[in-house]
Amino acid sequence: MSNKVVALLPMKGHSERVPNKNLKLFYGKPLYHSIVNQLLLTKTIEMIVVDTDSIAIKDDINKEFNDITIIDRPKEIQGDLVSMNKIILHDLSIIKSEHFLQTHSTNPLITAKTIDTAVNQYFFDLDNYDSLFSVNELKTRLYDKNMQPINHNPGELIRTQDLEPLYEENSNFYIFSKSSFKNAKNERIGIKPNYFEINRFESIDIDNKEDFLLAEAIYRQNIGL
Repeated sequence: MSNKVVALLPMKGHSERVPNKNLKLFYGKPLYHSIVNQLLLTKTIEMIVVDTDSIAIKDDINKEFNDITIIDRPKEIQGDLVSMNKIILHDLSIIKSEHFLQTHSTNPLITAKTIDTAVNQYFFDLDNYDSLFSVNELKTRLYDKNMQPINHNPGELIRTQDLEPLYEENSNFYIFSKSSFKNAKNERIGIKPNYFEINRFESIDIDNKEDFLLAEAIYRQNIGL
């Protein structure tokens, strides 16, 4: 079995909090170029697929890259409120491969090395887990909306480094198969998932203008993620 996956990179034209986010210049290039360039450097990605509803994004891809497959997103799964799982389901119905990595253009600091390590981990553990997704470890005192402690006893105040870790889904990538997606009722996180922890700087996900500025500042500093 070849330990390679197809990379799914969905990108819609409209974005609410950061207008025209995917094509907004990030250190002089459209934002999505960062993740594409890292995917092209990997050893474990056999094909990059961009699913989009944007003519501008398609035009830029055709101008700048030669090795990207474009899928035109049907109108019935366009819009801000459409579940990503529905978009993935559509892509899987077209692409004749078994194993996939889905990522986002809003993760410009993720590296080819991290992606390759995660894909290799996914295949190594396939007998025990059906999917893998990226996380950040949390060791901090958390409360619910009613100000009830979630992961600690306020009466003890043990050191935060001694707390049992919790894990935050950071949306950097999801690795799964067609089979696990189907068995999980069309969800990218399977029935028996594994997690993959990422450096907090590298895992920044751009949701708003502040995230954009922070990610660009880290990128500019070239801190060797």
